[in-house]
Amino acid sequence: MASALEKNAYVHDEYNKTSPASSGDIPMEYTHEEYRKIVHRIDRRLVVIVGLMYCVSLMDRTNLSVANIAGMDKDLHLDKGFAYSIVTLVFFPTYIICQIPSTVIVRKIGPRIHLGTITIIWGAVMIAMGFVKDWPTLAGLRVLLGVLEAGFFPSCVYLLSTWYTRYEMGKRYSFFYILGCVASAFSGILAFGIMQMKGIGGLSGWRWIFVVEGLITIVLGLLGYWLLVGFPDDDKTYWGFLTERETKFIVEKVEQDRQDSVAAPFSLKAYVAAAPDYKIWLFAMLFLDTTTISYALAYFMPVILHGMNYSVGMSQCLTAPPYLFAGFNMYFAGWLGDKYHIRGPIIVWNMLLCLIGLPIVGWHSSNAWKFFGIFLVTAGANANVPTVMTYQANNIRGQWKRAFCSATLVGFGGVGGIAGSLVFRSQDRPRYINGMIACMVCAGLNIIIIGVLSLKFMRDNKKAERGEIIIEGSEDGFRYTL
Repeated sequence: MASALEKNAYVHDEYNKTSPASSGDIPMEYTHEEYRKIVHRIDRRLVVIVGLMYCVSLMDRTNLSVANIAGMDKDLHLDKGFAYSIVTLVFFPTYIICQIPSTVIVRKIGPRIHLGTITIIWGAVMIAMGFVKDWPTLAGLRVLLGVLEAGFFPSCVYLLSTWYTRYEMGKRYSFFYILGCVASAFSGILAFGIMQMKGIGGLSGWRWIFVVEGLITIVLGLLGYWLLVGFPDDDKTYWGFLTERETKFIVEKVEQDRQDSVAAPFSLKAYVAAAPDYKIWLFAMLFLDTTTISYALAYFMPVILHGMNYSVGMSQCLTAPPYLFAGFNMYFAGWLGDKYHIRGPIIVWNMLLCLIGLPIVGWHSSNAWKFFGIFLVTAGANANVPTVMTYQANNIRGQWKRAFCSATLVGFGGVGGIAGSLVFRSQDRPRYINGMIACMVCAGLNIIIIGVLSLKFMRDNKKAERGEIIIEGSEDGFRYTL
C-alpha cells in the first residue's frame, strides 16, 4: 500500500512561511512535533558526534601555542629565527592538497570508516609529538597530521549539508563549530592542568600535553567509529538511529528544498564541472580571510597575552573567556540567519567586530582594553566560520558540486591557516602591528566580497522571478540566500 509520503500529501510548516522555495512541506503522516523529534534525533546522533570529534581536531592542530609557552620553545629551540612559524605552517600544505579527494573518499567508503580511522591515526601522531627530540622532527609529524586532518573538516561539512534543509543548517553548523570553540576555550586550561604532570615518566609538562590530548583523540575516534552514521540516501545508515521510513522522509524533505538529495554516480568530469563557477571561489576567499584571522588568534593569543605581562598559567587560562563569548555570538548568528533567511549581513557584522577589535589590541596602551579587543576579534572571526559555511551551502545545488565546494572552501581555509601562522612575526612582538593590519585587510576584503555577491544574488533572484533565468539548474523555485 502506498504511504502518505509516496502519495505526496503535504501540510504547511514553519519553513515555508517566508519563502515558497525555502524548505518544502512536511508529509501529513508526520505532525510538526514528530518532525522536530526526528530532526532532534539527527542532531543528537550526528551534530554532537562530529562536533565532539571536531573538538579534538581543532585542539590538536592549535595546541602548539600552549605547549610553546610551557617550555617547548626552549627545549626544541623554537625561539630562534622562524622555527616556530615553520612548525605551525608545514601542517597546511598537505592539509590543503588532500582536501579535494577527501570528499570523494568519504562518499565512497562512508563517514564511519573514513572519519573514525583518520581520527585514531592522528591521535597516535599527537602522542608521538610528545617524544620528539628536535623541531624538524616535530615539523615532520605536523606534515603527517595535515594529511590526516585534511579528510576531516570538509567531510563533516559535506555530511551535515546532506541531512538538513537550507534554513536548518545555520544553527547546526554553528553548534558543530561551537563545540570546537569550547575546545579552544578550555584547551589552555586543560594544558595548564596537564603541565602539572611535569616529571612523571621523565617527561616535561609540554610533552604530556601532546600525550594526553593524543589519547583523548584516540578515544573519540573509537567513539566516532562506533556512533557515526552515513549519508541519508545510503541504506546502511539506519542502525537503530532512524527507521527506513524516517530516513526516506528526510531524503524527500531535502529533495523538496533543493532537489539534490541523492548523489549521481561519481565521475571526475561531474566533480570538477563546478570549477568555472566564480561564486565558489568567492566563497572560498571569504573562508580564507576568516580563517586567517581565526588561526592567527589560535596560534598567537597565548603569546600575545604573555607579552602583556601575564604569567604562563594566566596566559593559558585567559584564552577561555573570549572563546566562550564567541560561542554565544556564533549560536546567535546561526539562529538569526535561519530565522530570517539571511547570511551576508551577519558576515559583514562579524567582520565589523574584527575591524573594531583589532586596532584596540594593536594600538591601545591598556591591557584591559586590549583584552576587550581580543573578545571582539575572537567573536567576529570564529562566528564567521560556520556562517560562511552555511552561506555557501545555501547557494549551491548538486551533491558533487556540494562536495567540490566543501573541499575548496576548507582548502582555502588551510591557506588562511598558513597566512595566520605567519602574520604575527616574532620580530613584531609584543604589539604585532603588521599582523593587526593584515587581519584588518582580510576583514575589509570580506565586506567587499559580500557586497559583490549580494548584488549578483539580488539581480539573479529578480530575473528568476520574471522567468528570465533558472538558478542553479533548478526549475522548482530555487533562490539565492542573501
